[in-house]
Amino acid sequence: MQLDSVALQLYTVRDETARDFVGTVRRVAEIGYRAVEFAGYGGLSAREMATLLKETGLKAASTHVGLAALEKNLEGEIDYCLEIGCQYLIMPWLPPELRTPEYFRTLAPRLNEWGVRCHERGLHFGYHNHDFEFVPHDGKYLLDSLLEVTNDVLFKLELDVYWAAYAGVDPASYIQQHSGRIPLIHVKDMTPDRTFTEVGDGTLNLEYVIQIARANGTQWFVVENDRPTIPSLESARRSLENLQKMNV
Repeated sequence: MQLDSVALQLYTVRDETARDFVGTVRRVAEIGYRAVEFAGYGGLSAREMATLLKETGLKAASTHVGLAALEKNLEGEIDYCLEIGCQYLIMPWLPPELRTPEYFRTLAPRLNEWGVRCHERGLHFGYHNHDFEFVPHDGKYLLDSLLEVTNDVLFKLELDVYWAAYAGVDPASYIQQHSGRIPLIHVKDMTPDRTFTEVGDGTLNLEYVIQIARANGTQWFVVENDRPTIPSLESARRSLENLQKMNV
């Protein structure tokens, strides 16, 4: 696999970024990644981050920004993205008390509104799933109910392959079902006992998923391991090496 479309979700190495954010980003570049997806900025200003990215040659593929931050200061988050050259602003998670059909109905118009504001300023806005979005309500997944009532130009999906599979959904089929609306996927692998492992070391047919995703408009393939059992930077390295060997 060519690496130009591969990014590392820095949540994978959060133990390292907590100790030394700048040094860890430099190590990620040294390992061979060409891009990153942010889960926080380590206290760096946008100008400092832009300098770090230029120094390391890394692209900012996307960033995860929580609901509270979006509600509080969406324009500031957009400003930050624009200054560091980030393409996608992704809402990554909802707290358990909000994971209901009723809340999703109230959330949809706000997502459209935030999508408009991002689109007007040259960004793409989207949502990252876990497993709870694939719980059926009235015959359909929560996630599908959200996608049906949001604008497919203004609101995209970053499909987490692991969490879809964990919920019993075939990631490749879901990508085909929503062709053109999934510009990013989280490339994550699963052990036989359904925990996390390095990309290429688990049970998921990620080579096939990547092929299907690429054929259906996916631009970024974001490596993540939520809970590495080996040193996190080594986990990131192993996943990248395994991806390089894939015929995709």
